[in-house]
Amino acid sequence: MKRDFLKIKDLTESEIYKIFDMTRYFKKLRKEKKFTEHLKNLSIGLLFSKPSTRTRISFEIAVHELGGYPVYLPSQTTQISRGESIKDTAKVISRYLDGIIIRTYYQEEIEEFAKYSEIPVINALTDLYHPVQILCDLFTIYEKKGSLQNFKITYIGDGNNVCNSLIEGCDLLGIEIRVSSPQEYMPDQNVIKSLKNKNLLKISSNPEEFIEDADVIYTDTWVSMGDEKETEKRLKIFQKYQINKNLLKKAKKDFLFMHCLPAHRGQEVTDEIIDGPNSIVYDQAENRLHCQKSLLAFLFANRVREKKEG
Repeated sequence: MKRDFLKIKDLTESEIYKIFDMTRYFKKLRKEKKFTEHLKNLSIGLLFSKPSTRTRISFEIAVHELGGYPVYLPSQTTQISRGESIKDTAKVISRYLDGIIIRTYYQEEIEEFAKYSEIPVINALTDLYHPVQILCDLFTIYEKKGSLQNFKITYIGDGNNVCNSLIEGCDLLGIEIRVSSPQEYMPDQNVIKSLKNKNLLKISSNPEEFIEDADVIYTDTWVSMGDEKETEKRLKIFQKYQINKNLLKKAKKDFLFMHCLPAHRGQEVTDEIIDGPNSIVYDQAENRLHCQKSLLAFLFANRVREKKEG
């Protein structure tokens, strides 16, 4: 039976820790210049409607180093751009490929694709969620701190797809998460309503409220892809949410600063913070490769077995 990964909660807590263990293994192997055949003879498509640097490169290299064949499919060069239905596209692609990684705008699109697809579907970003990013981010914290217990994460800025997936990931793993966002840019209300451990989430419009005891301070761009028409408005509203030395004057000495990149230096974060000793943004970026290898190996284990048996 195929496994899709459309949101972080498509995994269980124990499965996430299993993937973390696999990530350490793949990271060690790569440093030794050793690769595996977890995706041997599998062709994995990357159907992207949005531009990408880290997501595309990390997934393409991950598929390749696992012995598979990445097939990049920019949506504007496919018949989807000319009106072919998601249903027809999913059914046809299922005859050609062994799996599909999709980066698009609407969560409903990827859910419809998964409904009609006979192969595993991975969400590489929608406007609502960015689960592969948060899976890798949680691994990075786990790697740095050795545990995710008795931990507090503070997210400051736009309550966007990264924020929504971070909230769901923390809910799943029992991590206290606090969000500081302008009132009109809070996290998705349906995400909040679906939480099992609502007591772990605190929300405020005051950017200073959750700084002092935070183990991790996380931010993201104020203007996500598709929001460009609001750029001028957003830059004014979010000014006081900038991660800078003054905002963090009461932060712990050993806090970790995280940003999923790309960063707009001088907007959501200053150079002295993103380049400072507490920043682990490049570790986050590197771990996208290792953690996504683990996710692929986990999701496609049955597919490889079926090909061998077939």
